[in-house]
Parts: sequence; structure tokens; C-alpha cells
Amino acid sequence: MADDPVDKCRRVDELAVGDAGVLAGETGESPVIAMPGRPSRPQLVHPAKLPRRGLGTVESRAALVHAIAHIEFNAINLGLDAAWRFTGMPADFYRDWLRVAADETRHFRLLSERLGELGFAYGDFDAHNGLWEAAVKTAHDVLVRMALVPRVLEARGLDVTPGMIKRLTGAGDRETVAILEIILEEEVPHVAIGTRWFRYCCEQRGEDPDTLFPHLLETYMNGGPPGPYNFPDRRRAGFAESELEYLQERNSSA
Repeated sequence: MADDPVDKCRRVDELAVGDAGVLAGETGESPVIAMPGRPSRPQLVHPAKLPRRGLGTVESRAALVHAIAHIEFNAINLGLDAAWRFTGMPADFYRDWLRVAADETRHFRLLSERLGELGFAYGDFDAHNGLWEAAVKTAHDVLVRMALVPRVLEARGLDVTPGMIKRLTGAGDRETVAILEIILEEEVPHVAIGTRWFRYCCEQRGEDPDTLFPHLLETYMNGGPPGPYNFPDRRRAGFAESELEYLQERNSSA
């Protein structure tokens, strides 16, 4: 268990250059879920206790960078957990999720460096544990995990990042904008990996993914996140038009 972010990132680098196929175990019981290694800071609080900030000060921009860095740190753990937890999948499944973990590691490093340039460090602001709570909630079924973590929670980044880029551009923070542009472009294939394996699992079980996805949103996530949605990038990530229509209709009626 790697508690130190630098050590965790180094270990992910080592995994990424190895043969991910060795993780493809035989079908059996999924491992018992456990908290991944994390540093003592940031302090984890309820999302409602996190302050809303503008972008008019260096500290407020650092708080935003910190929030995104925390998401990327958790995304490292989510990629590793998918590769470790779900047995009996094709070897490409494990290669995909270790590749995602490696990308998230690079994103976390970029954001950590930016925090340092702004005079702060990872852990200086409070954060919440929503992403990992979703991992626990979906630990029982690879199909549910693929549907809801990459295709809902990580896809949320596709929706909100363009707005953050616009706000930061207005605040004159081109350095952070350049990082977010990299992350946005690289998150599209991450969500697409979730789509690929969600549809694979549906095919294996004889399920219709286009009707099952809305059902899972209603069952586990109260219908899914509110809009607006980044439909162009969601299409690039493999969302079906019927899924996008569901999201649009739900947002219109909310």
C-alpha cells in the first residue's frame, strides 16, 4: 500500500512498463475491497463542506487546481483497482486500466507541479472521497463499475472541464489552462475504455447496453449527473445517441 503520492506514482510507472497481462487471473471471487494508500492530508470532508470559490486570487485558483489534482489521484486508484479486482476478463482489460492509471499519474504530476508554482502543495486544501465511495459501491460487479465510474463520474470531467478552461482563460491563467486542455483530450479515451468494457460485459450477459445504462443510472445514481453535457466529447467516448437522448430528456425535465 503506497501512502505517499510520489511513491505511488513511481510504482505505477513501474507497472505501466511491465506486462499487464499477468494480472488477468482466472474467474473467481473478487478481492475484498480496502482503502487504497493515501497520505494523511488532504483532510476528507463531506462535499457540502467544501467552500465555493471564485478565481480572482492565486489561492482560489490553487484550490481549483488542488480539487482536480485530488480527482486525478483518486483516478489512479480507480484504474489500479479495476485491474486488480475484476478477475476473468480479457488481458486487454488489464492493459487498458493500467494504461489509464499511468495517464492519471502523469496528470496528477502536472497538477502537483502547477500547485507548487502557485505556492501550494497537494494536501493544503480539504477534499472529498466521492470517487472512491463509488468504487466501493460498484465493487461487486465489473459491468456496474464500467457503467458508472468511467461513464458517469469520469465522464463528468468531459462536461465541466470546458467551463473551467473558459473561466481560467478569463482569469489569465494560461498555465493551468494548458494542463486542463491535455487532461480533457486524454480523458476522452479513458471514458471510451469504460464504454468498450461496459458493452463487452453486456454482450457476454445478453444485455442491451443502450437500455441497461439508464436503468443503472436510476438504480445507483438517482438518474445520473445534471447537465449541461459535453455531447461532442461524449460521442467521441462512445456514448450511443439513445444514451445522450436520455441524459438530455432527464436534464430538460429536472
